Amino acid sequence: MASTEPLTPSAREAADAQAQSAQAPDLAWRVVSLLNVYRVLVAMSLLVLFVITADPRVVGAHKPGLFIPVAAGYLVAGLVSWWTIGRRSPAYPLQISAQLSIDIVAVTLLMHASGGIASGLGNLLIISVGAASLALQARTAVTFAAIATLAVLFEQAVSQFEGVTSAGDYTAAGLLGAIIFVIALAAQPLARRIAESEALAEQRGVDLANLAELNEYIVQHLRESIVVIDESDRVRLMNASAAKHLGVRSRSASGRHLADMAPALHAITQEWRRHAGDLQTSFSPFTGADGATLVTPHFAPLGQGNPPAALIFLEDATALAERVQQAKLAALGRLSASIAHEIRNPVGAISHAGQLLAESESIAPDEQRLTDIIHTQSRRVNTIIENVLQLSRRDSTRPQRLVLADWIGDFMPEFRAGNQLGDAEIPAEHADETMTVRFDASHLHQVLWNLCENAVRYARGPGGELTLGLRSGRLNNDRPFLEVLDRGSGIDENLVDRIFEPFFTAAHDGTGLGLFISRELCECNNAGLRYQRREGGGSVFQIIFADPQRWTV
Repeated sequence: MASTEPLTPSAREAADAQAQSAQAPDLAWRVVSLLNVYRVLVAMSLLVLFVITADPRVVGAHKPGLFIPVAAGYLVAGLVSWWTIGRRSPAYPLQISAQLSIDIVAVTLLMHASGGIASGLGNLLIISVGAASLALQARTAVTFAAIATLAVLFEQAVSQFEGVTSAGDYTAAGLLGAIIFVIALAAQPLARRIAESEALAEQRGVDLANLAELNEYIVQHLRESIVVIDESDRVRLMNASAAKHLGVRSRSASGRHLADMAPALHAITQEWRRHAGDLQTSFSPFTGADGATLVTPHFAPLGQGNPPAALIFLEDATALAERVQQAKLAALGRLSASIAHEIRNPVGAISHAGQLLAESESIAPDEQRLTDIIHTQSRRVNTIIENVLQLSRRDSTRPQRLVLADWIGDFMPEFRAGNQLGDAEIPAEHADETMTVRFDASHLHQVLWNLCENAVRYARGPGGELTLGLRSGRLNNDRPFLEVLDRGSGIDENLVDRIFEPFFTAAHDGTGLGLFISRELCECNNAGLRYQRREGGGSVFQIIFADPQRWTV
């Protein structure tokens, strides 16, 4: 059971000593250091005053032979203390006690050499004892105050014995001693208050550091991609998710200019600033560092500056579009079963009846044209059904390693024959003839067939000539790509965002599923398919294959 007895004076003093010993040593060392600066300046000033004044002397007039060595020794002691303080050895209680003892002895001797209490040099002890009391325990501070007072009184007695001072000067000496005592005692609550303030400030500093570290940890581990820039577009903070999109290291991004790391994002940022930081302004996505991800930036101003700092959220538009497409795909998957049962059989019956009707000998030539229409449209509906049913089989992927140049070399003769192109030249450029990609061979065949067939059908040159070409290589992040290029009229700017939507087509006889299925097949092989305008006119469809560093065996 804890004792409830009141503390005795000795116990209370021990508690005060323990509390004072718990003070932050930085405060004590600062006191020691500043007190030593004061000591050196006092010694130098006294020496200068002694040298520049001759008759009458301001200081040291009574005993110049004593004043010079004491003042010089006092200066040397201060310079030596500077070295020991820098080393922080010995500990500050011992250092401050030794230095305060030197102060009392030196100032008393200098006061005696200058004519006693009337010289005013004894007042230097007030600052020395008062400052030292901030870093000393209460008992020690009072002890040194008593020693300083006794030294002043002893010097007065010696000066009176030598006839330099009178008995009336005891009053001034006693008053000086009382002031030293009051200052030493008054410094104790001040020292505690300073120590508490320092402890509180240190705790607040630790709390702020912990909070900053926590904030940085939260930001770094957010799934959202965040970039914080200042008013001059220099990066203050970037989390790992944003760094991945921009292709940089998050720890090395701080302080760098946004234009050096992400020119596309910097251009959009400048456009946002021109719109005066309007939060409602929407911006087109830019391509991420991996060459396949589309990233949409969203801006929020920070502060009232002009221009303001900004918080940039980077949204993976590719992932968002994929979620939308997955929702559409789920709906199409459910629809495909109905199509298979409810439409395919009737269409087959219609097609068969049309064929039988066309074989009839009594049918007229004009009616024969109608049977051709029945056959053509039935085949078109059947093609739509086949394409939709393929969507439900997209998960049955069997990726394999393919040497892209060799695989294309086998594909092109088959494509030319299937589209009746004869010996038409389709140039294929390969930056690396040995480059290997990971893809399901049947899926790649269907994707490339769709893209090349679209180019043959819709993207011929102004004179009707074939402008199809292939090109392969590697992006800056080492991901392989294959491009299908043409010199056709290109795709209308208003339609670019819709070309990968299911059932969207600008042709009267198209199904609108070719590009949609091609992109779905690319995504289930961890690849991407994107459209770009070709410089000089035409289109580029780029297949970005899976990252070779992430292949699974």
